[in-house]
Amino acid sequence: MAQQLPRFNALGDWLSWLETAHGSKIDLGLSRIRAVADRMGLLDPEFPVITVAGTNGKGSSVAMLESILTAAGHKTGVYTSPHIHRYNERIRVGCSEVDDQPIIEAFTAIDTAREDISLSYFEFGTLAALHLFYAAKVDVAILEIGLGGRLDAANIIDADVALITSIDIDHTQWLGDTRELIAVEKAAIARAGKPVICADLNPPKSLQDYLAELGAFYYQSGDEFSLQIHDDCWDWQGMDERWESLPFPALPGVHQIENAAGVIAVCHVLPEAFRPDRQTIEKSLRTISLPGRFERMMCGAENQQYEVVFDVAHNPAGINALVETLRNHPVSGQTITLIGMMADKDVLQTLQALDVCTDEWILTSPQGDRALPADELTAALTDILPSARMATFQQVSQAIDAAQKLAGNGDRLVVTGSFYTVAEARENFV
Repeated sequence: MAQQLPRFNALGDWLSWLETAHGSKIDLGLSRIRAVADRMGLLDPEFPVITVAGTNGKGSSVAMLESILTAAGHKTGVYTSPHIHRYNERIRVGCSEVDDQPIIEAFTAIDTAREDISLSYFEFGTLAALHLFYAAKVDVAILEIGLGGRLDAANIIDADVALITSIDIDHTQWLGDTRELIAVEKAAIARAGKPVICADLNPPKSLQDYLAELGAFYYQSGDEFSLQIHDDCWDWQGMDERWESLPFPALPGVHQIENAAGVIAVCHVLPEAFRPDRQTIEKSLRTISLPGRFERMMCGAENQQYEVVFDVAHNPAGINALVETLRNHPVSGQTITLIGMMADKDVLQTLQALDVCTDEWILTSPQGDRALPADELTAALTDILPSARMATFQQVSQAIDAAQKLAGNGDRLVVTGSFYTVAEARENFV
């Protein structure tokens, strides 16, 4: 195939073009991307692949796996989405974001190979990640499913190990409106004769039925492996081993212990050459960090310190986990919730859940076509909580200014509702 000059020489120009180059931002189906991947020789990687699907907990589980396997001496390739600040966050090799130029070169290679096949933004990104992992000769790849599982672009690659985190209601217009339907979509990342780990403690029966018919080796949390939480540590048992007195993950919340239990199970079913020991896993759990997942920082003047919590929770299950973690980490002052949401999310359920730990509301709207206007968010809150103390701002930057003036010593500011809200707000603090 003839060498093609880059369509663009700057990553930002590529990304702007990709936003509109395909007719639909979300276009589920594997035929187009599989055809291009086949032309590029990307369908049969020589390195093992771990694929992670779920409603919530995917990003945290991927980060844990990346940290553990890197600490065990393996060169990892990680593909995840969405990003918070820079597109480069989505593609990492050896725990480092890939620079602009290699991504530009990967996009150019894809553009050449696709010929007249139209690809979506996410499909371009998935192929770019795979192309870069081949070029870097990674030892192991970890692929996060962006939406669902069965028809997600990352599912063109056969997973050597599949991990399914929580299963809940989200993206109903694409995945179905029940947990039973959604579970089957996510279970489709599994392969016959290969292990699949389910970290959800109460998955729908449809998941087990699908995997049994497929012939995958199914490891279920609470059955093939289990966890027990104590005041200052937790135990993991499974695969003929029992590990007592494990440290809590540095990412707070009971849900993160459940994620860690699934990750440890994955480590136990990896090919023997890739299995990390307990010491490596413990060290990684103690030090793991991930922007926007109950990420805490202290702000303000020396005598006016308040805590800021960034959490990208954007569906009912994620919000419930956030609320539980907030209640387990009380503060002396009031809690101010700054929230901006997407229009296709369950607004009423989200606001009702957050009410139990919110004293003051700051309502806003992040940038983007899918964002719910701040006035509509305010109207929804007024309908269900007419006496709530609230202020409305059209832009996240205005909301942050107001929150910083409102927060006093011992208070807590929670920024949540969407990746986009957290991304805009976080730029004011880091």
